[in-house]
Amino acid sequence: MNASKYGAGLGLSHMGAVALSKSDLYLSLKGWDALRDFDLEATTLWDFPAQSPGSVEFGDHHFNGVTPAGIVTNLVRRYTRPGDLVVDALAGSGTTLDVARSLGRRVLAFDLAPRRPDIIRNDARRLPLPDDSVDLHFADPPYSDNILYSDDPACLGRAGCREDSFLESLEAVAREIHRTLKPRHVLGWLISDEYRRGRFTPLGFQTFEMLAKYFAPMDVVSVVRRHDRSANPMWEHRARRYGFYLRGFKYLFILRKPDSRVAEGVFE
Repeated sequence: MNASKYGAGLGLSHMGAVALSKSDLYLSLKGWDALRDFDLEATTLWDFPAQSPGSVEFGDHHFNGVTPAGIVTNLVRRYTRPGDLVVDALAGSGTTLDVARSLGRRVLAFDLAPRRPDIIRNDARRLPLPDDSVDLHFADPPYSDNILYSDDPACLGRAGCREDSFLESLEAVAREIHRTLKPRHVLGWLISDEYRRGRFTPLGFQTFEMLAKYFAPMDVVSVVRRHDRSANPMWEHRARRYGFYLRGFKYLFILRKPDSRVAEGVFE
């Protein structure tokens, strides 16, 4: 699927205006029924026992690394209005697409390895979008090379998080998000630390430090990790026996793009 079909480079009124099939429309209406009574989180500790609320599936719960729909729902409802443009540059199985559509937002989703026809094949480090055009960006990138997302050598998840190239790639994504996000609008970035082969890597802190060069931090949310492959009695036994901890949460960084008229020179 080509980005030009979605109005990349055109006026904003054309972007994200994807024609839905009858089945897509039906799912969007069912999704609205599932999300309209969804309570927004009031604290900075979020826990979603199910990947999707109700009987509607947002994204694919079989996808390794699927984003809980509750995260996207909270961000979309808090920081956008109906008709606003939501973009997910690393769309995975399409959770952001399903949630944003169900809530009446325009939405564009990109991924190097699209798993659905409505996800546009594209590298997140080079977004085919105009400057200052997006109302909300959401990013849930790979956290390291522990999951094989794609055979594409350009895939971010082909490098381990201890390699310099990994953080350099994340920063390239952040720069593109900064370029395309409207001033004073919001980015939600989901990330986790890594503990592997006896070594802890504070990827969350490293990512936050990098993002703060481009965006003004608003808040940090801890999201309880569920449905991980290591969340089983065998790994819990190993953690207790060998003196390490399983990852119990992810960071959700909520940041705002500064208005250049106000924040000029702040992030030099």
